[in-house]
Amino acid sequence: MTLLHFEESIEMALEQLRKRWEALASPLVSGLGKTNPAVLTWFALPIGISASVLVFFAPKSDAGALMLIGSALLIAFSMILDGLDGQLARQTGQVSRWGDYLDHTLDRLLDAMWVIAIASSPAWVDEPALGWAAAWFTILGSYMGTQAQAVSGGRNYRGFSRADRTILTIAALALTGIFWLIGVEDFSSAPNPFDHLEMNPLTVIVIVSGIGGIYTFLVRFSQARKEIQALDKEDPLTQSKGDESE
Repeated sequence: MTLLHFEESIEMALEQLRKRWEALASPLVSGLGKTNPAVLTWFALPIGISASVLVFFAPKSDAGALMLIGSALLIAFSMILDGLDGQLARQTGQVSRWGDYLDHTLDRLLDAMWVIAIASSPAWVDEPALGWAAAWFTILGSYMGTQAQAVSGGRNYRGFSRADRTILTIAALALTGIFWLIGVEDFSSAPNPFDHLEMNPLTVIVIVSGIGGIYTFLVRFSQARKEIQALDKEDPLTQSKGDESE
């Protein structure tokens, strides 16, 4: 199976999960009535910030392990709200450009905040520079998708998606907390050039997020180039001329 076919299979699986999720969430969304979807979008922000605060201040102790698990639950709750706002907008006829813009903006903010907080956690990773680099590449990969949409009108979801990254982040936080509680504390060192770091699930997700961002940027840039160049051939832009009086 080629990488392209693998990605298409993943996309189909995620689409099936999305449909099942919408079916399950439909009664809850209906119960919200004509609530403005932006209320859910904004509500997800302090929940996501709280998750970052928990992981950053979590010590290496039983209490800290519970804080990591709590952070995972808060991120999961934030993601549920992130899914509900769009469904609420569609079901109640409140889809708007502002809602889409706000949703994407807060998503990028939380994506960066989570990976920076994990990498900067003094007890568990303590490598802020790695977190900032991972956040940069994460946002760069996401930018390729939104920019392709702005130029060609089609959203590009290829690569290491936000859903992939967030699910792995939730798993990494929960596993690290569980490992500590059951007495698994002796992790090996990370490979070069990260051999000064402890190779625990949180270190792994920071590195994976950075590499995933680079991969996503390259994949989406390549795909967008093909689609936009094809669009330029089919529907060229009007070539405006400068002021001839100059």
